[in-house]
Amino acid sequence: MASGLIGRVVGTNPSRAARLIPSRWTSSGAQAQSKIKNEMDPSLTFRRSCREGICGSCAMNIDGCNGLACLTKIESESSKETTITPLPHMFVIKDLVVDMTNFYNQYKSIEPWLKRKTPASVPGKEILQSKKDRAKLDGMYECILCACCSTSCPSYWWNPESYLGPAALLHANRWISDSRDEYTKERLEAINDEFKLYRCHTILNCARACPKGLNPGKQITHIKQLQK
Repeated sequence: MASGLIGRVVGTNPSRAARLIPSRWTSSGAQAQSKIKNEMDPSLTFRRSCREGICGSCAMNIDGCNGLACLTKIESESSKETTITPLPHMFVIKDLVVDMTNFYNQYKSIEPWLKRKTPASVPGKEILQSKKDRAKLDGMYECILCACCSTSCPSYWWNPESYLGPAALLHANRWISDSRDEYTKERLEAINDEFKLYRCHTILNCARACPKGLNPGKQITHIKQLQK
């Protein structure tokens, strides 16, 4: 029997209730939550969508590590309890659902879209780039905005309103590095701030937490180098 321990939050009073999840029922955190909701506690609230590690909806903290519930395995032969809690240092709406408003606003602030100064030579025609330039975006475009990295970062815990966090800065570097974008200087100036950028101390919790195997710390370091 594998035991699941789901952290419950109702209003401002958190409580916990152990639930036994027979090993034959479940192999992942997402399956365990669905089993609990469908057969044990229909009030349990959590986000989910693709269940294939693509959308990032089911990000949460499982046994002390941020990750996607759909990709996190629960040991079928273990009697050890599995603790599932909301992403750390985020306002909780209910149970495992956190408020992502601040996170998305920070993402929006880096203007994550192509910006051009030169008019297109042919209206409506795509702007081409070489394979070499396209390859520079590898390790950044794959981000699914699950917030596992940002909510694993101590600097983000301490400065959630002023530090942009690993996810937003990774996306900032994605557009800074895009050969088709013509606002590199402006983008660098916009984040050249003691708190927005330089609260990163390269602890690299972000890289360890990323379910896509990305390294936001590396991208932040690249931005800092460009600021010199």
